[in-house]
Amino acid sequence: MDKIAVLIPCYNESKTIEKVVCDFKRVLPDAVIYVYDNNSNDKTDEIARKAGAVVRYEYQQGKGNVIRRMFREIDAECYVMTDGDDTYPAEFAPAMVEKVLDKKVDMVVGDRLSSTYFNENKRPFHNFGNSLVRKSINVMFKTNINDIMTGYRAFSYQFVKSFPVLSKGFEIETEMSIHAVEKNMYIDNQVIEYRDRPEGSESKLNTYSDGIKVLRTITRLYRNYKPFAYFGILAAVLAALGVGFFIPVLTDFVKTGQVLKFPTLIVCGFAILGAIQSFFAGMILQNMVQKNRQDFEMELIRIQESYNRLKDKD
Repeated sequence: MDKIAVLIPCYNESKTIEKVVCDFKRVLPDAVIYVYDNNSNDKTDEIARKAGAVVRYEYQQGKGNVIRRMFREIDAECYVMTDGDDTYPAEFAPAMVEKVLDKKVDMVVGDRLSSTYFNENKRPFHNFGNSLVRKSINVMFKTNINDIMTGYRAFSYQFVKSFPVLSKGFEIETEMSIHAVEKNMYIDNQVIEYRDRPEGSESKLNTYSDGIKVLRTITRLYRNYKPFAYFGILAAVLAALGVGFFIPVLTDFVKTGQVLKFPTLIVCGFAILGAIQSFFAGMILQNMVQKNRQDFEMELIRIQESYNRLKDKD
């Protein structure tokens, strides 16, 4: 088991990967630097290997797929995840590691948005998207994470081995944040500086398509983790529509003694039935979520036992 493992998912980062590896080796001399190459065609892997990194490969395209592979294969007391584009200064890593090892924090979030991000980042829609996602998740999940989509984080062994990676792409950071909140894991923010990519280095993140994926991920996870709230909202909307369209039918009936709009009445009935079904579906699924939380706590105990055995071997 490694004491500290630095995880760097990479796709065509030949311009910056050598500096990133060297920077982290300098500030974390006891760490093992892992670079996982994701089908690069610009010799990123060769450069990283020469710089002193352990290079491995993930052939399924997408950052989420790379992180899934990393989390499965590597055992460490503390994990530091960063990007290979040199936008996250390595100097903040020791403070993040200290929080995991000494304070037992499960996930340390490298908070760009409280420092230099909005000045350094030259893509205004990225700025808007980060703010929108942060506000949405903090309101919907009643938390206070300062930067939801940052790629600079530190994790405990328990977080890494209990996190089910479902996302394939850049929405992985959003999934991590929501998982940690909903599983009542210890989260802390570490304010970091952010610098934009150097000239000639291009972002792999598409503002619009990846932004839509992130919003879909938030919706999916809100439905999965808070089904009563999700289906309760749906039930309220259907009930409001049913009652709203029923009022004119009822008014006509009071005046004339006849139902003049049978199609509208039928639609109202189906809307109310849908509302009732959604309400009870939410109740049933919420009970299942509660049972899953209990099972997760027992899984954490098994993971801790595995962690203790690995430490004893070392």
